[in-house]
Order: sequence, then C-alpha cells, then structure tokens
Amino acid sequence: MRSTGLRCDLHVHSIHSGMCTMPWFDRICRECYSDPREVHRTLKRRGMDMVTITDHDSIDAGEALRRFSDFFLSEEVTCRMPSGTEVHIAVYDISERQHWQLQARRRDFPAFVAYLREQHLFSSVNHIFSSLTGRRVAADFAWFSTCFPAFEVRNGHVPRCNNNAAAAYAQALGKTGLAGSDAHAVRSLASAYVHVPGSRTKQEFLDGLRAGRVEVGGASGSVWKLTREVLALGECMMREHPLSVLLAPLGALVPLATLSNWVREVYAAQRWGRLTACAAASQQGAWSDCAQPATPHDTRLVG
Repeated sequence: MRSTGLRCDLHVHSIHSGMCTMPWFDRICRECYSDPREVHRTLKRRGMDMVTITDHDSIDAGEALRRFSDFFLSEEVTCRMPSGTEVHIAVYDISERQHWQLQARRRDFPAFVAYLREQHLFSSVNHIFSSLTGRRVAADFAWFSTCFPAFEVRNGHVPRCNNNAAAAYAQALGKTGLAGSDAHAVRSLASAYVHVPGSRTKQEFLDGLRAGRVEVGGASGSVWKLTREVLALGECMMREHPLSVLLAPLGALVPLATLSNWVREVYAAQRWGRLTACAAASQQGAWSDCAQPATPHDTRLVG
C-alpha cells in the first residue's frame, strides 16, 4: 500500500533543453524531443503527484504547463566553477525574473551562489559524481559542500555506485538527498523520484523539500537504459532531419559508446567518492591526504 504524501520526479527534460553537446551532432540532434504536455501526462500516469521540468538553462516548457496546479517552474543551470569546470545546478520553484537573473550569473559562480541565497532559492547539485559535465577538481567539492543544501543522490541514468557515493557524501555533510530520472526520452520518466511524507499540497511538498523531509525512490541507471535512451534520441533526430538517416549505420556503435561512458562514470565515482568521503569525515579540505574511503552511509528509500 502506498504511503501518504506527494511524489515528484525532480530531474526531467523536454524539447526546450537545447541541442546536444556532442561534436558533429550539436547542429542536428537535440538533448531531448519530449513535448512538455506529453511529459506532464506521462508523469501523472506513472504516479507522480507534482510535476516540474528542469531543462538546461530554459524555462520555456513552463508556458505549456503553468495552467496546471500541480506544476512548479524549475531549471537545470549550467554553471562555470571558479576552477573553469562546469556543473549542473537544479533550482526549484522559480519565477521568470529569477530565471533571467540566474542565467546572467551562471558564469560568475560566487555571484550565482549569492543570488540563490538572497532569493532563498532551493537548489541541488545534480549527478555530483558523474563525468557528464566534463572534468572535476577537488576545489569544486569544497564549493559544493558549503553552497548548496541538497545533492542529487538517485539519478535514473547514472550507475548505482555513483548514486551511492553521492548519498554517502550527502549524509556525511547533512545535505538533503534528491532524486530524478534525468529523462531525455518519455520512456524513462518517473524512473527515479522523491517522496515527501505527509505532504498534501504543492506548498507542503516544497516546504518538505526545503526542510529535508524527503525519501528517494526508483532505480539507478544501467548500460542498457542509457543505450536505449541514446537510440531513442537518434530515432527522433532522423524524424526531424530526414537526411540524417544516412548516419543510421553509426547506431551500431552506440552500445560501445555507452559502455565506454559507463566505465568513465564508474571511475569518476570511485575516485571522487573516496576522496570526498575522507574529506567529509575529517571535516578538513586536505584532499590529498585522503587515502582510504570512509564507511558508506545508508539513505532512506521508498518503494
């Protein structure tokens, strides 16, 4: 029997997430082809009580969904760290004006963080141990540990070890753990989500997020899920650009590419998970002194 309280997939994309960042494909292939209204219908059908869309640096999906009382506006902001690396920060329940202000500051990280605090905006570091946004340096994690109230600890498209490392790090630092499918295709929607026990309204749900009264549910990713997602995007690309069907033979290489990506993800989780666990346990920034992993921590789960 389902427990009381509202559920929401907190990491969702739509056609408004822009073009993919892969060389050669960044002119013809989108990050996502899902219509916001189809996303809303699918999430509701799969048991989500609240709906938000976290497109990359865009809130355009909100135009089609703002009429729904169960919808709140969010985005995934691509930020440049002081180190020069990039990170994806989810910012929830924002206004259109706040979106423009966030975009204006996303390449000035201290100014971005200051604006989040000034506006009392709830934010989370997404896929914190993933290599999806490129390289990472130790100084980035010092910023994460002090600037954000939440980390994504259950992403539906990264390996379980990445999510487990994120959950351990979040618990060690007293952060709220969030979850989302990171769906770039309709098929993956609601594969990971959060549950706020006892919440009955949108405001109670959002208050629960801020207070950390959150349980995470759903599954981590797999090579098969990622391969299926990439192939689905390729199929949509060919429908939008018929001449791109000439690239169809490259589909045979997709499993090899996703497997290679999986290996990089696991390596990133092992490397940074060990170092951050040690640093969090010691309450020091001496990253280079950390040689042994800290004891793993549990996270609360909801079925």
